[in-house]
Formats: sequence, structure tokens, C-alpha cells
Amino acid sequence: MSSIKKLAGETVWYGGSTIAAKLINYLLTPFLTYTLANKSDYGKIGLIYSLIPIFNIIFTYGFETAYFRFSGKKEGSTKLYSTAFLSLFFSTIFLTGILWLNRSSLASVIGLETFPTVIKLMILVIATDTLSAIPFARLRQEGRPKKFAAAKVLGVLVNILLTWFFVGYCPAHYAANSTGFIGKVYDPTINPITYVVFANLAQSVITLLFLSKEILQIRFSFNAALWRQMMIYALPLVLVGMGGMINETMDRLMLNWWLPGTKIFREEQVGVYNACYKLSILITLFIQAFKMSAEPFFFKQAETANPQRVYARVMKFFVMIISIMFLAVSLFIPLWKYFIGPKYWDGLSVVPILLMANIFLGIYYNLSIWYKLSNKTIYGAWVTLIGTTLTIAINYIFIPVCGFIACAWATCICYGSMMVVSFIWGQKFYHIPYAWKKLVAYLAIVIGIFFIHKGITHFYKNTYFSLGIATILLLFYCRFLTLVEYKEFSKLPYIGKYFLQKNVGTGA
Repeated sequence: MSSIKKLAGETVWYGGSTIAAKLINYLLTPFLTYTLANKSDYGKIGLIYSLIPIFNIIFTYGFETAYFRFSGKKEGSTKLYSTAFLSLFFSTIFLTGILWLNRSSLASVIGLETFPTVIKLMILVIATDTLSAIPFARLRQEGRPKKFAAAKVLGVLVNILLTWFFVGYCPAHYAANSTGFIGKVYDPTINPITYVVFANLAQSVITLLFLSKEILQIRFSFNAALWRQMMIYALPLVLVGMGGMINETMDRLMLNWWLPGTKIFREEQVGVYNACYKLSILITLFIQAFKMSAEPFFFKQAETANPQRVYARVMKFFVMIISIMFLAVSLFIPLWKYFIGPKYWDGLSVVPILLMANIFLGIYYNLSIWYKLSNKTIYGAWVTLIGTTLTIAINYIFIPVCGFIACAWATCICYGSMMVVSFIWGQKFYHIPYAWKKLVAYLAIVIGIFFIHKGITHFYKNTYFSLGIATILLLFYCRFLTLVEYKEFSKLPYIGKYFLQKNVGTGA
């Protein structure tokens, strides 16, 4: 249980910093959806941030994971650290130059031909974020979550402050101070999305400067043999990452490409879908926090005796927590909807679908350890290719007919398929004794509870009644878990003593 406790502790630290980082897109969501006058502007932001993660994958080309894989007992060694950073440094210069020379074509892809400054800022954000990737990886590998968290929090505070200043404060005070400080730093003719991306660039630069101590530890010592080994290991992960980002973010671009109607209408629909996607915040944040801490944790556990047992127990706790989160969001949408502006509420029907999609994605992240540990990363590429093919095919066929509902179902089917295929192949090449029947039962139960709530509230449409029934059903499920998993909960720190005092049942 000590290993599970350590993972939980690191997840809390990385989770706090990851939550802070995600505030860029999440806590700014209510501000932007309530402040921006046009849904199409928020749609443009969604298009920009659907492309940035894809280029982040290309620019880092799997070297973060390769760094963890090759650290081993030489954790944080200067040779490995310097080789990884220098590789990304020179490739970033090269790739940034290519994007800069082709920025007009890049603007055409996302339909922002009239926003050349935004494209330039976006390219600089991608480049700057890439340079901080290996220093962040080193902090994670060395188990220094406090420095990691501080860097993330500082950057996001800068982002939030600048976004609020340029998008919220300046427009309201420009008329009264057009010749003063505001008049010198703010131009009302510039579209707000330019300031949003500028704030993101400021965050990236500040974060990189905060990591200057780690960067100054770089030595101009490049080990070509080690680099080749890392590239052989990492390149299949580029396909995995690319496919993952296509599945996760590119549906906004597909919606803009394939939805019939005017350009403004398509951007508005992207804005609605993008805003409602953010309502899966609770699950998304937990998955991101877990992923940040789990990857180095899993590699370290591989050096211990019987790591498969630890992986199986981690999966069990993960599914229990994430299933509770599913109910906490899906049953309480009448409250969560105020997280976004009312003009985006016509897309709320996609939220439960996207929540389940994110559950499948989180389970897949857990399962993916098998091909990383067994050096069969090519299988990860194949799994992702299957998901990507489904995403593109479903969106292409159904977006013209169903709109953004097609995007939500494509995401759910994609991640569900990837989860199943990865489980089947993983059990063949790197068997882990998952309690899969029990975990499937938990997911089936929460889906059943969701439909029970939906059926009951269908006959009596009252917000307070809906929230009351939701509370009862959520507490019922939590109680059910404590009964079934009594033994597991009794071993947990802090709360375990309460289960030992009561003979409430048995667990597996």
C-alpha cells in the first residue's frame, strides 16, 4: 500500500499544479463565454487550441517518455538530460522555422487567414512550451512536485491576469483612459482572441524563465548512441501522441471543415461544442493529474518485485474514483451548466457522452503501460491508429447530419475501442491481473444510475428535485463501493481506521 500512497501523494501535488495549468482553458472558460460578445470568437479560440496540442506532440516527439524510460537507476544523469534537451532545442529551431515560413497555409487550415498575428503568437507558444518539456520531465522523474507545481502556478497566474486585463478590464476602461496607460498598451481594434493567445505566450515565457536553474544544468554533451536508442523508442510514440491529439482535439477542426452552413455558423457551433466539452473538467483534470504522476511512477515500479500487482490495484482505485466523478458531473449538470454562458447551453446534451469518453481514455492511459514497459511502442501506434481512423470516419459521415453530437459520439467510440484493443493485446504480451469483471460492473452501474436519474427527472422537471435525487443516487453509489471494497478502503491511510472499526462487509 506504500506505493499506492506515494502515487496518491504525487497525484495530489501534480494534480494541484495541473489544475492550475488547466485554468488557462477551464476557469477562463466562464470568463470568456460570459465576456466575449460573439460565440464565433470562442469558436476561433477552440480552433487555435485544437491545433497547438498536435504540434506539441510533433515538437517533443515522445522524448519525455523516452527520458523516463532511459533514466532507470541513472535517474536525472547529466548525459541523458543534456542529450534529450539538446535534441529538442535544435529540432525546435528547425520546426519553428518551417511553421513560420508556412504560417499562411497554417492559418488557412484553421480558417484564420485574417488573423496573422494570432498565428505568429501560436507558433511561439508551441516553441516555448517545447523547451520546457525536458526540464519539467526531470522534475517529475526526480520526484520534485513542489518545484513543478510552483512553475505551473506562476505561469497560469500570469496568463489569467493578462487575459482578464486585456479582455475584461481594458475594454471597459479604455474610453476613460485612452491617452493614459491603457491607451498605450491596449488597442480596441485588435480582436480579443489575439490578447488571449498573447497571454498564453507570456505564461510560456515566464514558466521557461522559472526553470532557468534546470536549463543552466545542461551541458553541451551530446551522446549520439544514446540519442539513437531514445529515437527508436520514442518515434512510435509520436504516432501514439498524434493520434491521441487528433482524437482529443481535432474534432473541432473537423466540425469547422465538414459542418454545412456559413463560416460564422460553423465557428459558433465549434464555440458551443468547445464550451460544453469543458464541463467534463472534473474527470479531465483528474486524468491529467494522474497521468503526470503515474508515468514516472509506473517506470519506477517496473524495477520492483511483482509490479503487475501494483498496476492492477492502481487501476481499481482509478476506476472507483473516476466513476464517482462521472456521477458528480453528469447528475449535477443543472449546476455545472453555469460554468459556461447561457448562449452555449444548447450543447449540454454532449456532456454525459464526453464524460464517458474521458473515462475510457483514463483507463486506456492505465493500460498503455504494457507496451511502454515491454518496448513494444509500435503496438501503441497501432492502437491509436485504430482510434484515429474511427474518429475521422465517424465525424466525416455524421457531422453533416448530426453536427457536434457526432463529434461527441466519435470521441466516445474511439476511446472505448482503444481501451478494449489495448487491454486484449496487453494481456497477451504483458499480463496484469486486472479485476476487469468487477471494473466493468462498476461502469455499468454508474451508467445505469445515470439513466435512472434521467428517467425519474423526465416526469417531474424541477431543478431542486433533480439535484435531490442526484445527491441520493451519488451517496448510494459511494456507500455501495465502501461495502464491496471494504478491505481496500481499510488499508488506506487516514480513513482506513474507520473501516477497521466497523465490520461492514467484505471486499476483493
